Amino acid sequence: MNALPCPAPAGALRARLQRREFVVAPGVYEMLGARIADRMDFAALYMTGYGVSASHLGLPDAGLAGYTDMQQRARTIAHGVGKPLIADADTGFGGLINIRHTVRGYEEAGVQAIQLEDQESPKKCGHTPNRRVVPLADAVRRIEVAVEARRSRDFLIIARTDARTALGLDEAIARGKAFAKAGADIVFVESPESEEEFRRIGGELAGEGAWLIANMVPTGRSPELSARRLEELGFALAIWPAVLMQSACAAMAAALASLAAEGTTAGSPVPRYDMQQLHLLVGFEDVWAFERRWAQ
Repeated sequence: MNALPCPAPAGALRARLQRREFVVAPGVYEMLGARIADRMDFAALYMTGYGVSASHLGLPDAGLAGYTDMQQRARTIAHGVGKPLIADADTGFGGLINIRHTVRGYEEAGVQAIQLEDQESPKKCGHTPNRRVVPLADAVRRIEVAVEARRSRDFLIIARTDARTALGLDEAIARGKAFAKAGADIVFVESPESEEEFRRIGGELAGEGAWLIANMVPTGRSPELSARRLEELGFALAIWPAVLMQSACAAMAAALASLAAEGTTAGSPVPRYDMQQLHLLVGFEDVWAFERRWAQ
């Protein structure tokens, strides 16, 4: 029996949203975390650009990971898990023709929703200072190009605005309305600064014809609200992009500190998978089954 998951069928994410099933998507950026998250009770996974830039390049999320880095990682994850994948695509990695190329490349890679931003290029993480956005007309044109570029309506366009931090919530909500009018399937107002701001976003954008997504980054610029509360406020999806990064880095630091201090991992207080668990996580069951059938 093949132990590896089958990729999610096209349109799986759209179908969940149409059924009004609230979607919680943890952030993933490499295959161990993606496989673990895939086996949990989540409706989708979210490929975080911060995580890919940090884990793949050892660099900050400041527009330094390019299209090839991100599209290839998206392909690997999308084809290695059974849940729909939402994927960060920054500002589209260039001008309008690059956005068209990015949309088609992500769709071909098996991603089910692509996130595009209105920041100036190079962009920055949405929970850092000094982010600047392009003029509204330019931001809308990006979304119009993305909507026209996709092959199937099952491939969802997420339009993110970072206008809240520099230009205020009114401008961010106005941009969200414009993005929905331009054809975005999902609108993403980045880094609201209070629960009341989340309430306003839900109240003013929920009727604009697009689903709403919230970004939960504990210790970031926004308060962390529960999935249940976000649903009450009018949101349809929520991502937790840093949950694995924050947890994994803390666990790795603790495990290595214990080894450095004791000269052994025996008795370490840090939880660890044993080798059998790792074998099963990466799919050795499939190798063993193949060998039983074909090895001489």
